[in-house]
Amino acid sequence: MNEHLNTLITALREELTQYGEVLALMQEQQQFIINRAANELLTNLNDVNEQMEKVAVARNQRDACRRALLASLGGTEETTFQQMTELLPSEVQPLLNALVEEINGMLQLIQKWLRQNHQLLKRSLDLMNHIMQSMFPSSSGSAGTYSRGGQVSPVTPP
Repeated sequence: MNEHLNTLITALREELTQYGEVLALMQEQQQFIINRAANELLTNLNDVNEQMEKVAVARNQRDACRRALLASLGGTEETTFQQMTELLPSEVQPLLNALVEEINGMLQLIQKWLRQNHQLLKRSLDLMNHIMQSMFPSSSGSAGTYSRGGQVSPVTPP
């Protein structure tokens, strides 16, 4: 049991680390959005996607460790993490509970940053749509320009 417990603790710490990396990327992303650094933002989005793959690996590893510990304790797949923790020695329960609380807190922070970044991007797009409507007010998206002969002709913007 001790080996499975130590492996689970290591997996929880790794998962927390991976979520911390996601949070750092979300914070960096917000600066790129605010500074309108499009190229850096694209690179950041790729980094976020790569990091989310690492998170998935860490999450799967943690779940495998949980299942192994649960099997050594005689639990079933339906046993919750909290129920499993209560089956463990009392001296390790606070550590496991703290790690789970940290992970849950990190997930909430990531969600907050995601919402903020989404809102900032949405505002940027709304501003761009407003500018496009101001420049090309007709519903078809075309504006009048002058031909070589001096006549007004509709042109679709690039």
